[in-house]
Amino acid sequence: MDIFQVIRDRRSVRKYMNKEVEQEKVTQVLDAARLAPSWKNMQCWRFLVLRDAARRALLLEAVPDDNPGKKALATAPVTIVLCVDPRESDVENGIPYYVADGAIAFEHLCLAAHALGLGTCWIGWYDETKIKEAFGIPDPFRVIGFTPLGYPEREPKPRPRKSLEEIVFYDVWPAGL
Repeated sequence: MDIFQVIRDRRSVRKYMNKEVEQEKVTQVLDAARLAPSWKNMQCWRFLVLRDAARRALLLEAVPDDNPGKKALATAPVTIVLCVDPRESDVENGIPYYVADGAIAFEHLCLAAHALGLGTCWIGWYDETKIKEAFGIPDPFRVIGFTPLGYPEREPKPRPRKSLEEIVFYDVWPAGL
């Protein structure tokens, strides 16, 4: 699968098969994340891999019941939690780049997972304090998100996307936007 096909076909997966993910594949997706670019190459990310069902259940306690990703977390055999250290990044123009650094690494992870036949779903709605307490994540680390990781039960249908004409402007910003 080439990179453009991986980008085009990757979807958020919310239903997983009852099948373990091989450690080799977990390592491959984490290595893809490790290779992401970051602010001054400081690599502020850390990944907490949860395989144990009891540990994954602790994470579920920090996710609201009406979060549609909660069921995905409950069924996937692995969950990967993305943490970042703001001290290993910087703020420019009022933008805290640790968020961007972590997001780039996490997207590398999600794309690599899809290329290996695995599904992911970025979960960003949770109680960060509960997660940090449950797993002993110290300050100043931040939890930016997490994903279930597993074999998709089925491939989700494509979601609508805006056309290039709606989001790309050449040379000047259009008046009225």
